[in-house]
Amino acid sequence: MRSRAEEEARTAAEVREGLLSRPLPSLPSKLFYDERGGALFDRITRLPEYYLTRTEEGLLPAVARDVVDRVRPRHLVELGSGLGAKVRTLLDAMAEADTGLCASGIVGDFLTDLGALGPGVSRLIAFLGSTIGNIHPREVPGFFRSAAAVLAPGDGLLVGLDLVKDRARLEAAYNDAQGVTAEFNRNILRVINTRLGADFEPDAFEHVAFYDAKAAWIEMRLRAPRGCRVRVAGAGVDLVLSPGGEIRTEISCKYTRAALEALLPATGLRLDSWQTDADAMFALALLRRASKLR
Repeated sequence: MRSRAEEEARTAAEVREGLLSRPLPSLPSKLFYDERGGALFDRITRLPEYYLTRTEEGLLPAVARDVVDRVRPRHLVELGSGLGAKVRTLLDAMAEADTGLCASGIVGDFLTDLGALGPGVSRLIAFLGSTIGNIHPREVPGFFRSAAAVLAPGDGLLVGLDLVKDRARLEAAYNDAQGVTAEFNRNILRVINTRLGADFEPDAFEHVAFYDAKAAWIEMRLRAPRGCRVRVAGAGVDLVLSPGGEIRTEISCKYTRAALEALLPATGLRLDSWQTDADAMFALALLRRASKLR
């Protein structure tokens, strides 16, 4: 695993690359989550507009035992530790099925550090919360291949996916009336200020979130109404934004079953089960490791 200094250097490089990208500068969405950002996101999950968390939590109890019966895991690996209630549901299903249970923790980046798990057997990887939506679709097959490499044949990857639906419902979830999501979005600038010595003025930026139907994702941005010049010392970047200039802070991809299946060839994973809530808002997809990796 990387040291703290190595991780900070990696973060600085990612921020530099993102801010220098054109036509639209961007920031890595993992930087939302300092202590304040985590608390804001916890509030978001309880907002009336934000259906994702409560829909997944409502679906998981009906799915968990079926998943455990299919995979018979002894090891549960949760990627991106989030709401403990969802993991508890899976742990309870494993206990009821008497599969045995081994638990451990690893600090790392699930996009780059899955290999730290090493080869294993009887594993179920849980990737819940629609977190897969924050990965660009072109990077998802590589993530799936990394997951398959640490699973034995028949082991599983349980993925939570927010599904394509009408624009109004999607955009409302990321533009709540209380403005919590807007404050969460601006918090990424506070994190950059703290970690990389930047001089952003977070409150001078406007929250923007819209659904791109062609890409099938929600895109969040921060807009500088007056324009600005910002120094990000730790990344060695001077960012100049014209009036109305924007920074992309997150994508949240929305899926269909067909879109997921299109990403699976040559990854070593196959779709074993697909279950949605009654309104087809959210899906839990169980992917199983094939007998041979290509």
